[in-house]
Amino acid sequence: MNPYIQYMYSYPHKTAYRPLTGISLESYAHCMSGSGHGLYLHIPFCQTKCGYCNLFSVTGQAPPVFARYLDAVERQARQYQDTLSAFRPSFLEVSIGGGTPLLLPEGLLVRMFGILEAYFPSDKGKGLAIETAPNQTTREKLHILREAGAARVSMGIQSFSEQELKTLGRRHSARKAREALGLLKSFGFPCTNVDFIYGIPGQSIESLLSSLREALSFAPDEIFLYPLYLKHGAWLVQAPPKSGPQAAAPASPSAGVHPAYLQYLEASAFLKSEGYRQDSMRRFVKITPQAQQAKGQRPFSECGFGSSLALGCGGRSYLGNLHFCTPYAVTSQGCLRQLERFMGTEDYTQITHGMLLSQEERKRRYVIRHLFIRPGINIQQYQGHFGSDPARDFPLLQVWASQGYAQFTRQGHSDYLTLTEEGLGLSDFLGPQLISPEVQRRMEGWEP
Repeated sequence: MNPYIQYMYSYPHKTAYRPLTGISLESYAHCMSGSGHGLYLHIPFCQTKCGYCNLFSVTGQAPPVFARYLDAVERQARQYQDTLSAFRPSFLEVSIGGGTPLLLPEGLLVRMFGILEAYFPSDKGKGLAIETAPNQTTREKLHILREAGAARVSMGIQSFSEQELKTLGRRHSARKAREALGLLKSFGFPCTNVDFIYGIPGQSIESLLSSLREALSFAPDEIFLYPLYLKHGAWLVQAPPKSGPQAAAPASPSAGVHPAYLQYLEASAFLKSEGYRQDSMRRFVKITPQAQQAKGQRPFSECGFGSSLALGCGGRSYLGNLHFCTPYAVTSQGCLRQLERFMGTEDYTQITHGMLLSQEERKRRYVIRHLFIRPGINIQQYQGHFGSDPARDFPLLQVWASQGYAQFTRQGHSDYLTLTEEGLGLSDFLGPQLISPEVQRRMEGWEP
């Protein structure tokens, strides 16, 4: 069995989106009423396109293009503010991703934060999160992040092995990653996260654990552990590896067990033995004294119904049953074409690409968003939203429970459907089974 079918992090995937007509932001502005919303700013620029990258990003651009892009973002922000002002939205979570946001020169980085501050007031104690990469992490830029109130800084390291970095097409060296992570930790941000990849061609269990041991010497607050996926035009697809989640598994010491899955099992066991709580297949959080008092469990946090607004080219917005974004692109030509289209847009309040979710699709989204991160689906909350039971709506959940992938548990006064340890590690095998036939058809129709 190949446990790596599709990376499940949201639903539906952007490849299921299609052109929309006759829809404006004004019609959905009421979804942004009051506080507690999310705001995402996408900075699509990168130093280089990594071999596995299937995200919206462009390379080879210079500061004048960065400035022109921020001009467009500010026009979009002004139009959004005018449309939403009657509902007085306030944002609890603000995230800046990419691309590589810290590729922006210092002056433009300051301007970027100024745009957010000017047009989108945030709740007191907001969580401001931003991504960086080793080559773009400098003392001067980290000072800017601290002045802006960054609470979470995430760095994509992927490996401390020079050979594995070369295989992935990463432009930073292991030495640079060590220097950048040490510098980042010295600033004392409330949360520092580092990303690593397993299933890299030529990678062994020991080399993966070696990278993780070195990462722990910097005491990161969170570690994300991703399997290597090669999909949707990533350039490594042109020469797929002989091992890794995209390819058929070669013979391994454990017959029938995918070699990357063996790496996952060893790595997750190691991180848990070192005091990290596993919240999902990918996310490991350092257990604090406060978390110890809560028996080390992640508290339930509802998602899937909150509204989130995206700025820029490549991010997506969620307003009620409306999901929208610029058309999904991966290749250099496709991303550049969408970037130019975004920067030339006159009216950003007209929604032209996305999907209107039916009640059935919203149920699927709720299940996917909760089941694959602990503590799982709060059954009483689900019943309150939909007036039904998740296991009745999706009999597959009962099948998984009978197979040992999920179990019914109780925390406090609530009942949960929670993945077992085995089920958690098979999230990307189980998750795609919840995709509706209609969304699956749309996704397959997008593929070249």
